[in-house]
Amino acid sequence: MRAELFGEVERVQALGPGAVRLAQFARAEVSPLLGAIAEIVAAAPLRHMATPGGYAMSVAMTNCGALGWTTDRRGYRYTATDPVSGRPWPVMPPVFADLAARAAAAAGFEWFAPDACLINRYAPGARMSLHQDRNEADFTAPIVSVSLGLPATFLWGGAARGERPTKIRLASGDVVVWGGPARLAFHGVAPLADGVHELAGAARFNLTFRRAR
Repeated sequence: MRAELFGEVERVQALGPGAVRLAQFARAEVSPLLGAIAEIVAAAPLRHMATPGGYAMSVAMTNCGALGWTTDRRGYRYTATDPVSGRPWPVMPPVFADLAARAAAAAGFEWFAPDACLINRYAPGARMSLHQDRNEADFTAPIVSVSLGLPATFLWGGAARGERPTKIRLASGDVVVWGGPARLAFHGVAPLADGVHELAGAARFNLTFRRAR
């Protein structure tokens, strides 16, 4: 782990083999990251996607990068185009790709270069049930997850859905990276509490960087 990449206020919390929380790693970049999200959303609006079971997700989503994660009655998958507009997903901004690469390197995955970024917007009450990120073609690449806006309770589980998850408070600017033996760990987000963030308003944004192919 490359601790020399961290500033004075940044800390590393090990969540288990292959998984770390990088506290405040993106603190100085919250404003430009939110600005980039606004530009992406203008081109590919946030939407509440449907699960294969037909339920609307409480979290609103969109994507940027060469591929985007989508879900509907046909299942979970990556697509090169936005199924709503038929156009390619917006290009991943350099500020996104640079942050993802630096965070991955800080966690020991120096070679990581994402080709997909799922953008989630949580309003108060929105949640994400325990799940695995397993629609990618190669599980050797880590997941890099960036929190922006309101604080959230991250649920960090184990290899089986039934394992009791650890509750981890994530503040704006925190980054979680997991790969290697932790790559298929179950994880989720507890219902978001009410609040207002000075930059993001009454919302939490989550950037999840993946290597989809």
